[in-house]
Amino acid sequence: MSPGLAGVAARLRALDARLYQIAFQATLLTIGVLARDFTLRWEQMALAFAAGLATQAFWTQRLGLQRAGVLSAVITCFGLSLLLRADSLWVHPLAACVALSAKFVIRVNGKHLFNPANLGVILGIGLLPGAWVSPGQWGNDLAYALWFVALGGIVTQRARRWDISWIFLACWLGLVALRVAWLGQSWAIWWHQLGSGALLLFAFFMISDPMTVPNRPSSRALYALAVALIAFAWQFVLFRPNALMWALFLATPLVPLLDRWRRGERFAWKTASSPAPDKGLRGPALG
Repeated sequence: MSPGLAGVAARLRALDARLYQIAFQATLLTIGVLARDFTLRWEQMALAFAAGLATQAFWTQRLGLQRAGVLSAVITCFGLSLLLRADSLWVHPLAACVALSAKFVIRVNGKHLFNPANLGVILGIGLLPGAWVSPGQWGNDLAYALWFVALGGIVTQRARRWDISWIFLACWLGLVALRVAWLGQSWAIWWHQLGSGALLLFAFFMISDPMTVPNRPSSRALYALAVALIAFAWQFVLFRPNALMWALFLATPLVPLLDRWRRGERFAWKTASSPAPDKGLRGPALG
């Protein structure tokens, strides 16, 4: 590799991994709006970003924080735009406000407890009228599935939490395979799951959030298994919708318990190549 290309590669490696995630989310949203006909109004997205960034600024000033990641707020707003659908204009900004406020208010051992985008989606579908998640909006096109794997894999690897994505996918697809075999169903059902854009989006862009998963690799494996089991029971035993979203929400209290049971190095956003332990709220930096 020439010195010039090596220098460019080094600079790209040094970029904050959240910049890659934002770029990928923006690409996915653009493709979804143009090619998949997402039922998302531009006003809803604009209000979500306005409310989310205003909430981030409010809590940063209110708590006297030295820095609090605006990039993480942008990621949350993109996540809500990608996942949440509503009949009205006020659902998205309200979900963004609550999701980002929870990051500052609901904290355990120096970590925010809930995945902000997941909490915003659960608030919308659980409490707000006219809100829903449309997992079928991504279709099951293999090309889209491959793009999700490729883009999501890059993001999770740079955030050093790629393991939980692959473990979750293995557990979920394994459970579905066992069910297909037990019931003697067509294996087309399993292939349908493998090609689900919603599943891959969840695995690579939500459950892999490094700030809200257990610190230790072995604990992350247990957490991924727990989320897969809850989601499987929610979808195939209770026959209720939005299994992945509810499973992540219900499994969230396990994170501080697993961190207490087996301590590990806490993740903190610094650069993609050199994450440093989070020092909590001491002149705090929040991601």
